[in-house]
Amino acid sequence: MRSRDEDGVMSADPIIATPGHRAQPSTGESAAAGPGSTEPPILVALREVLPADRILTDPGVTAAYVHDEAEWAEYGQPAAVVRARSTAEVAATVTACAGLGVPVVARGAGTGLSGGANAVAGCVLLSLEAMREIVEIDAGERLAVVQPGVVNDELRAAVAEHGLWYPPDPASAPWSTIGGNVATNAGGLCCVKYGVTRDYVLALEVVTASGEVLRLGRRTAKGVSGYDLAGLVVGSEGTLAVVTEVTVRLRPARTAPTRTVVGFFDTLAAVGEAVAGVTERGLQPAIFELIDRHCLRAVEEWKRMDLSTDAAALLLAQTDLPDPAGADEADAILAEFVRAGARDAIASTDEAEAQALFDARRLAYPALEQRGDAVLTEDVCLPRGKLAAMLARIEAIGTEHNVLIANIAHAGDGNLHPLMITPHGDADARRRAQAAFEEIVDAAIDFGGTVTGEHGVGLLKRRGMERELGPSVVALQRAVKAAWDPHGILNPGKFV
Repeated sequence: MRSRDEDGVMSADPIIATPGHRAQPSTGESAAAGPGSTEPPILVALREVLPADRILTDPGVTAAYVHDEAEWAEYGQPAAVVRARSTAEVAATVTACAGLGVPVVARGAGTGLSGGANAVAGCVLLSLEAMREIVEIDAGERLAVVQPGVVNDELRAAVAEHGLWYPPDPASAPWSTIGGNVATNAGGLCCVKYGVTRDYVLALEVVTASGEVLRLGRRTAKGVSGYDLAGLVVGSEGTLAVVTEVTVRLRPARTAPTRTVVGFFDTLAAVGEAVAGVTERGLQPAIFELIDRHCLRAVEEWKRMDLSTDAAALLLAQTDLPDPAGADEADAILAEFVRAGARDAIASTDEAEAQALFDARRLAYPALEQRGDAVLTEDVCLPRGKLAAMLARIEAIGTEHNVLIANIAHAGDGNLHPLMITPHGDADARRRAQAAFEEIVDAAIDFGGTVTGEHGVGLLKRRGMERELGPSVVALQRAVKAAWDPHGILNPGKFV
């Protein structure tokens, strides 16, 4: 991995991460410096502008904050963790860091899978988890204003009480925060029809690299005044500004009954053919997911949900159109599953059965973690017509490197999540998994795809991003970064 010195940041020997289960941050507090003690200048500066209980320095406490869930992504030791509770505290923290040239790494719930929120040596790790207020829900304008620490599912539940719906729903929705979703432009199960986070962000309050508080975007349904700076910040992984408030558009709650179509396939190639068939017919399921046998077995071993685990994979599609259009769409999807060779395919209106299958999809990644192995997660996105070829290539890469690769996917938009599974502590298995990871990145680019659909670039995809975009586009990206953050203190070493 690259040293931090390449990015102009004071370097110390990095600690190599071995993330396990989702960290549960502590609320412990660090003590102020005692008489005669010598503290780093940044701690002195922070204590002058923040309440003492916002600043954490005890390594036993800060350890829960220093990395996300990206397997083997490097991380360093922060000078401190700041648990801000307001925009003013975020601004004070960034201003103090800017004055001393100290890096700032913003963090939400730590559910990321690319190392994007990992600490760099000597940084201030700025946790936004305590900023959890839903500031406003305006049913008439169909919008909500929230702080970045609001959990995705909490927002969805709150707006549902007003007959409204917030569509972006990453599999981590029960834990991930809106701020983190904004940082990576998160998608989810519904994004195939309803779009990703950027499609729902109307406005942002941000703290710039100099500590200035700005408002970007608007509350109106339309607006083209100036460059879309709010849209630029979405997906920028904390490298341009720290998001302290988010205004999102909402949709009316769905009321039509759903129909779920399930197909079991003996080969991943047949799965790809089914997806291509549905796409070519112009069908638009609200959810269209793939779960392979490895993931199904892991979920079944963990939760005992009576899932069928003998097929190579299943496809799971759901329509949400009112009848008769909903019934017609479900029948058409079912026909494509059968045409592609599904050995068993059914359409159902049983809500409980459908919920169990969607729960299995959401639980796939944590279920694999529960087995005790290391799980290195990919996130490539392909043109949907190349899905079958890419799935075949992933199988071949697994065989070439002797790596077990499980697959889950947002099949409807070509977003694949190959999961490389290796025993902890096996150095050779780790090397082979990382080689497989890089080959999958290259294969995605070769098939006309992208190296990340929703998890972000972080630390793991910088090489792939540079190959995908090319030197001229990367230079433009770095020029944007320099304009927003001329001293390079915001999340250095990530993204660009």
